Amino acid sequence: MAPDQTRRTAYLAWLSVCAIWGTTYLAIRIALETIPPALLGGLRYTAAGILLGVILLARGERMPARAHWGGLALLGFLMVVLGNGGVIWAEQWVPSGIAAVMVASSPFWTNGIESLLPGGERITARTLAGLCVGFGGILLLVWPDLTAGGAAGRQFVLGVLAIQVAGIGWAIGSIYSRRHARDENVLSASAMQMLFGGVMMLVIGTARGEWSALAFTPRTLWAEAYLIVVGSLAGYSAYVFALKHLPISTVSLYAYVNPILAVLVGTWLADEAFGWRVVLASALVFAGITVVRTQVRGQRLEAKGRIKGATL
Repeated sequence: MAPDQTRRTAYLAWLSVCAIWGTTYLAIRIALETIPPALLGGLRYTAAGILLGVILLARGERMPARAHWGGLALLGFLMVVLGNGGVIWAEQWVPSGIAAVMVASSPFWTNGIESLLPGGERITARTLAGLCVGFGGILLLVWPDLTAGGAAGRQFVLGVLAIQVAGIGWAIGSIYSRRHARDENVLSASAMQMLFGGVMMLVIGTARGEWSALAFTPRTLWAEAYLIVVGSLAGYSAYVFALKHLPISTVSLYAYVNPILAVLVGTWLADEAFGWRVVLASALVFAGITVVRTQVRGQRLEAKGRIKGATL
């Protein structure tokens, strides 16, 4: 494929990621109508992991060696069980658009946890200001429901806490993955992560007795199939292709597009609330993320400059 054509294809892949991952939040909410949360994630990721593994093996790709399974299982727990499972659990009570905006704040957890680790990037005054602005946006977004009281209010609080657990799990998994990066096929490793995480969620669903409550309607079956085939297989493959051929700073912009699309889709198809508070809160969250990301990028460039200067 010619370089120009490859670049155009990469941009199309990036647009696909923005569109696909922005709609999965509503698909989760629909699937939850008849599918219990742990089984929803377990069936999704187990099926996606098996399908992706079969496709890769048919193409002659190598799967990760057994020596790496422990690390991949840990990533499956952090990023699938906690990261995605937390979002699924939360969407039982939190509207899909609000959940997407809150998930977009996961870089706050990543930078906070990273700063506590040996050799991690320290939090500066500017980064702290970005964190405060972003969390202020989250507080504005959820405050009316947090203070509503009653059973609905308590359930909403549980959903908000579940999304924070999801953010922490995703952040730790991302940090672990970056610090223990191996020279292996990214898609093969992802297939194993999804398989490990999916099986863990099936075990959790079995322990919770969810099989007796499992049911499918045409609507929820299509939602689950969409999550497996489009959300996991197509979405992740497009993400990896875009990441390989475009700057990471460009690819990472999907995190800004997904919540906007999720809010619009949730409002249009599910009559979720949409007003000035959602718009203002989302703007504050995105402003905070922008400040944090630009500050961290500047720290990394400065560190590279010091290293380069020291080796001249």
